[in-house]
Amino acid sequence: MSVFFFTLLVPFLGFLFFFKTTKQQQRSHNNNHAPLSHPIIGCLVSFYQNRHRLLDWYTEQLANSPTQTIVVRRLGARRTVVTANPRNVEYILKTNFGNFPKGKPFTEILGDFLGCGIFNVDGELWHAQRKLASHAFSTRSLKDFIVKTLQEEVQQRLVPLLEHAARENHVIDLQDVLSRLTFDTVCKVSLGYDPCCLDLSKPLPPLLTAFDTASEVSAARGSAPVFLVWKMKRMLNVGSEKALKEAVKLVHESVMNIIKLKKEEIRFNRKNGTDLLDRLLEACHEEIVVRDMVISMIMAGRDTTSAAMTWLFWLLSRHREQEASLVKEVYDENNQNQGLGLDYECLKEMKLLKACLCESMRLYPPVAWDSKHAGGADVLPDGTHVEKGDRVTYFPYGMGRMEALWGENCCEFKPQRWFHEENVDNGILKCVNPYMFPVFQAGPRVCLGREMAFIQMKYVVASILNRFVISPVSDEHPRFVPLLTAHMAGGFIVRVHKRNGTEIEK
Repeated sequence: MSVFFFTLLVPFLGFLFFFKTTKQQQRSHNNNHAPLSHPIIGCLVSFYQNRHRLLDWYTEQLANSPTQTIVVRRLGARRTVVTANPRNVEYILKTNFGNFPKGKPFTEILGDFLGCGIFNVDGELWHAQRKLASHAFSTRSLKDFIVKTLQEEVQQRLVPLLEHAARENHVIDLQDVLSRLTFDTVCKVSLGYDPCCLDLSKPLPPLLTAFDTASEVSAARGSAPVFLVWKMKRMLNVGSEKALKEAVKLVHESVMNIIKLKKEEIRFNRKNGTDLLDRLLEACHEEIVVRDMVISMIMAGRDTTSAAMTWLFWLLSRHREQEASLVKEVYDENNQNQGLGLDYECLKEMKLLKACLCESMRLYPPVAWDSKHAGGADVLPDGTHVEKGDRVTYFPYGMGRMEALWGENCCEFKPQRWFHEENVDNGILKCVNPYMFPVFQAGPRVCLGREMAFIQMKYVVASILNRFVISPVSDEHPRFVPLLTAHMAGGFIVRVHKRNGTEIEK
């Protein structure tokens, strides 16, 4: 009798579970504006079908939501709230900051690479690193050191490289060139170490190659449809996880060797402290903590700025009238500085260049999305319920394409949108809500290197535009690929031409 009862009970309970799950998914789809989901697997089918266009898929889902927020459930991943609503972004990044840390799921993905660096920790460890980095970034001596480093790198390496490409009519990958440039610069500023990446006749330094591998595999972990796959590969030490382990080992050993040499220099007073590593070591932090902080800063400072500049040069190649205005601004500022070149004060005055950079990052943000994890149950300002442990993601890529935020021309390159309408000609920039444009984050975790990033991008872009015309080889629209930081698929293949004097003076 009991066996007969059990055989009837199991299917009945299964039916009840299926019915309840179906109703929950339907309610989620109707009330929380979730993608179409199925019992047990959630939206895994749709997620997999759109895996090669996830950014646009999420953007479409958010645009169709009245609140610009969706709730995503899929097998193998935790419940995820994705938002492009500035009120929600402010709540997550500022108002209730304490309830939305990076969280263990995020730090686990990047932990092998970034360790306990500032971008991968929460709580007291984050606060201590933040305080130290904030002091270092605020010094005028560091700003001057950055400009001096840029002058050397651009004038002695980048300009001769581009002149050679123009003279020989060579095709080059500008994305690769800018990535090498920014890696050189950030290593000099962070470590006081020169990897000499801009010699295209030589193979890439092992440290740069290892950085690229570690970034790529770590990013693949976060976008995997089922997280268990990469965890099994790591446990078995096979495939991409084996490559990650080897790359991380090389990065960690290389940086530690630089740290040990730097400590010897400091001990024997062989140099005055100017780079960030000097300042971190003088603060008497442990070597492992210093190593992880420096690696985080190199990753952030290198890839974000090179990505932003790459997309700006592509956009300018499609909008030559904007490029002409930029060239005139650079020419005028250089003349006002009596031809002495670009210095810190001169760069600050380039308002149109800053507007173009912001507009480029609005459309092609270096970090397409960023996630936190809810420490406790919560309700976002738009009414979306958040459960404890939920992944909560704000989505700069989608926000830049929301008509509700940027108007009907939201998908167009319009740098003038960054100026006050009545003061476009006077060059007065708007104070845009940082929670509507969170490419540098916002709130307590706002990017400390924001001003430094603009200095670097302005200097490099202005130096190139003042001398050269960049022409893409292909007319096709390049593909935007989000890794830890975004890049242009296949590189940015261009020809370089010298800019003539009459073109500059117009």
